[in-house]
Amino acid sequence: MKRFIYAWASLILLLVACNDKFLERLPLANISDADYWKSPNDLKLYVNNFYNQDALLPSRRAWGAGPYTIDAGDGSETNIGINYNRRMNGEATVPSSGGGWSADDWAVLRNINYFMDHYKKVNAPWDKVKEYVGEALFFRALFYFDKLKKFGDLPRSSTTLSPASDQLYAGRLPRNQVVDSILLDLDNAINYLPVRGGGSWTGHVTKEVALALQARIALYEGTWEKYHGQKGTPFKVAGSNGTKFIQKAAAAAGELIRMSETNGFPALDNIGVQDGYWMLFNRKDYAASKEVLLWHKYSVADQVTHTWTRYSVNGAGMGLSKSMVDSYLCLDGLPIASSPLYAGDRTLKDVVTNRDPRLNQTIWVDDGKHVKWYETKLFFTTPTFEINGANNTSTGYQVYKGHTGDYTEFNASQSTQGYIYIRYAEILLAYAEAQAELGTISQSDIDKTVNALRKRVGMSNGLLQLANIPSDPNREFPTLSPILNEIRRERKIELAAEWFRIDDIFRWAAADELLVGKRPLGAYRKQWENYPGATADFLRALATVPVNAQGYIDPYKTYGAMDQGYRFNLKRDYLLPIPTNETTLNPKLGQNPGW
Repeated sequence: MKRFIYAWASLILLLVACNDKFLERLPLANISDADYWKSPNDLKLYVNNFYNQDALLPSRRAWGAGPYTIDAGDGSETNIGINYNRRMNGEATVPSSGGGWSADDWAVLRNINYFMDHYKKVNAPWDKVKEYVGEALFFRALFYFDKLKKFGDLPRSSTTLSPASDQLYAGRLPRNQVVDSILLDLDNAINYLPVRGGGSWTGHVTKEVALALQARIALYEGTWEKYHGQKGTPFKVAGSNGTKFIQKAAAAAGELIRMSETNGFPALDNIGVQDGYWMLFNRKDYAASKEVLLWHKYSVADQVTHTWTRYSVNGAGMGLSKSMVDSYLCLDGLPIASSPLYAGDRTLKDVVTNRDPRLNQTIWVDDGKHVKWYETKLFFTTPTFEINGANNTSTGYQVYKGHTGDYTEFNASQSTQGYIYIRYAEILLAYAEAQAELGTISQSDIDKTVNALRKRVGMSNGLLQLANIPSDPNREFPTLSPILNEIRRERKIELAAEWFRIDDIFRWAAADELLVGKRPLGAYRKQWENYPGATADFLRALATVPVNAQGYIDPYKTYGAMDQGYRFNLKRDYLLPIPTNETTLNPKLGQNPGW
């Protein structure tokens, strides 16, 4: 009988006993050491493989999914799926195997470490080699960051392991030590990678991309340690309050801002352009973009396409929540609770009137401007409640952000819209947040970051002033400073539906404030009951959409498990469990809290 070593021996994909030849397999097909590692081009070909690994840069996570459904799939309270997320409701269980810890889940790490063990065989000057080493280090950091978010403490290996390695049965390192290693990899990657500096896009990571990833990871870990420590959760890190990581995030993001000020790259796109925010997310090519630093390119000619355009027009099985929509400020920079400009929420047109222009460019509105298909000149009228299956809208606030209006690609089910991984706006927000967390933020910092994003969309009369932050009775985090609340609000709005929200909730240890006991709501249903031109199918479907006592769509009202709102387990659900097969084969791995 074959014996499978699960544990983190899966790092080297061991299959022992009856299949010893498996141990001799190299990471890439048809490559042998005798024929490889001859030239820098061999290294280039090797690292090219990493760009197409879903474990590193996923193009989409599920059938019919696209980049703007991931928040909903992950269970955020801002982007709501048709079905509630079981993990957010405390219903997850410990798997016997798999669960993100299978051999396949660790395979790409072995490929990266194999490269690191062998690149020195290439007889070439360092300047001809270092770029590819930098790319491998970047992808190793990306790989470990994904695992860190899922499991916390991790085994750590920087070399290819042999079957006899003691490391295979060692315990996990504390998460802060893992992050130290991740950031060291990125320090080296930053030193080795070339500067793009506004030059031609090559499809490869550059120094700017590595700095951006470093800012993202350092901010994640720093705030995780700070807030889980302050709240005393089982996920706090003994002896560490996260400050050094927050400082690292500020330094990395600050360096990118300095590069922008010096060289003009990176920078925000579409400043002052009509509907420029919406247009940023529906391009097919970002090669000329100064804002999009890392993205996935698609091509019909190369038979590399996706299906997002097929689903974005009908809601894609999700919708923004009322709490998300209510977070957008009015044009005067005041929250809806205090601004005289607020027109209410009884219709979609009312909702976007006098509001931050990003709202009108993020949700569909029946204003004769939100185009379904350019070719047919068809415009949005009513949400797609009548569409069957998982392709309709859950809340009535249908996501317009990321919709291209390309009927040809819709009809062919061949979308070539680019998939954004890292853009400069995130870095501006990371810098602002890190500076605020450190207590060193200035008006100059705000002007370079939050206010730059507001000016981009024409919100010049609603800029944030550090000395005069408007009060808001509905602040999400009443125990935190007004400036941190506003920076978190800005992040929520600018990065809406861009797969950051659950990560943010988790690193802020904020599930108690944003999830527990809450059931997300949608738009006011009654606005469509007498809508001119509404079809019979639409009206029949609308009548079945559940609402709360105030008349707002209540997507999960009929789910008994959600009768009291999300039942997220604060002592358990911030991390995933280690599968039982793994902990049985290697008890030193331990188990995450609460499992």
